[in-house]
Amino acid sequence: MTTEETKYHIPVMLTECIDGLQINPEGVYADLTFGGGGHSKAIAEKLTTGKLVVFDQDADAILNYENLIKNAKNKDKIIFVAANFRYLKKFLRLHGFSKIDGILADLGVSSHQFDTAHRGFSFRFDANLDMRMDASNHDLTAYKIINEYSEKDLIHIFSYYGEIINSKTLANAICTSRINKVINTTTELKLIASKVAKRGQENKYLAQLFQSLRIVVNEEMKALEEMLLQTSEVLKSGGRLVIMTYHSLEDRPVKNYIKHGKITGEAEKDMFGNVEKPFESITRKPIEASENELETNPRSRSAKLRIAQKL
Repeated sequence: MTTEETKYHIPVMLTECIDGLQINPEGVYADLTFGGGGHSKAIAEKLTTGKLVVFDQDADAILNYENLIKNAKNKDKIIFVAANFRYLKKFLRLHGFSKIDGILADLGVSSHQFDTAHRGFSFRFDANLDMRMDASNHDLTAYKIINEYSEKDLIHIFSYYGEIINSKTLANAICTSRINKVINTTTELKLIASKVAKRGQENKYLAQLFQSLRIVVNEEMKALEEMLLQTSEVLKSGGRLVIMTYHSLEDRPVKNYIKHGKITGEAEKDMFGNVEKPFESITRKPIEASENELETNPRSRSAKLRIAQKL
């Protein structure tokens, strides 16, 4: 892997993901989260006459793709789609693919996004409250949520998407503060939230808060659910679905869909009482990063990898 790729994002559980796909050199695959390109590059290297369709809506990822692929030997194997993976089926068909052999989705926010200060994804930097993955596609920002949403809506966002225990206290502190002064930056929000966080757990608390805002700004859960429902339509029989999640909100619908064929986990049964589901789980329990990987890439610590096969 090049220095530039490592700087952008270290791919998590790379070997496990590639092994899980069971790549056919002549097959067609989709990487739904291009990011730094590490997973995509590894897939493309195993293809001969096959094709790889990669998705990413982030402007920085698009630029990164252009820089990485312009001199690559296998660039003719890769088709880049500058869109959210919720449009999986639409763009596959647009490029002439009705059924494909495998899908990979690494749902984590890339290291590059966290480390790019002006994007506002991290509380480590002072930046405007933005957090949009695709700034050209919509106007909803973290600023709008923090300064314009009702206290009731903020409580729901913080408790459901951030799993913050004292979400009422936090929402009230924000609403009280914004009466006198608009909350413009990550630093201003951090100061307010830190005052109501449990002592010694400020960083975890802030991470939960920023996660909740990012999820809502980018409609991450809705997009994930829409994508999951399309995977069974576009995968061939025997095709592999490989998905890596980083928090329970993501992992729950993935687990439910693989196990029951339903996002909610409510399984449908036929007249004989058999569960009707499109996938068979290959991993009884989610795969987690090895001790060696945890040492070299701490951001892999919360990753859970699930692999399934289309029935």
